[in-house]
Amino acid sequence: MAEVKLAAQVRTDFGKGAARRARRADLVPAVIYGHGAEPQHVAIHNHALMMALKTPNALIRLDFDGKSELVIPKAVQREAIRQFLVHVDFLAVKKGEKVSVEVPIHVEGDLAPGQHVLEHVLNALPIEAEATHIPESVTVSVQGLEAGASVLAKDIALPSGSALSVEDDAVVLQVVAAQAEAPAEEAAEGEGEGAEA
Repeated sequence: MAEVKLAAQVRTDFGKGAARRARRADLVPAVIYGHGAEPQHVAIHNHALMMALKTPNALIRLDFDGKSELVIPKAVQREAIRQFLVHVDFLAVKKGEKVSVEVPIHVEGDLAPGQHVLEHVLNALPIEAEATHIPESVTVSVQGLEAGASVLAKDIALPSGSALSVEDDAVVLQVVAAQAEAPAEEAAEGEGEGAEA
């Protein structure tokens, strides 16, 4: 994954008022932590950060105060309705260092013919990977799977250098038979019979 370079500025004001002022100036408050160092408080231009975060687990190089820090997003807070960025926590990383992340699961292929539903037990796969080589996603084929079939974590091919951070037999996807609902008239008749008894 290519790294994205972003300019940041050091924050010296804290609290809700300072955060609101930063957001009015089109800046997103953020904190960088990791490697046992004191957390560093920065602010980053909203649009540039929003574009960088379109890629899950984006590798970002933040330049601020004459320093350069390689980071990945660990917690992204968004406003509930309009989804604008409110705050971001970054984890400082180094080349060669392993990190635990959740990688999106991309499904391809068609289930076996019939009324089957694919259930995502996990929406993302927890893995451990080198910080500078985090895969953007993992691909799982569900081609021809029938009701009752499951895809386990160990069944998913991982890029080299990546390892599972969940049990091998953890269910990631499962195929279930679609359940037909009883017609409303039959349900109503059943209720009437019960009431008479």
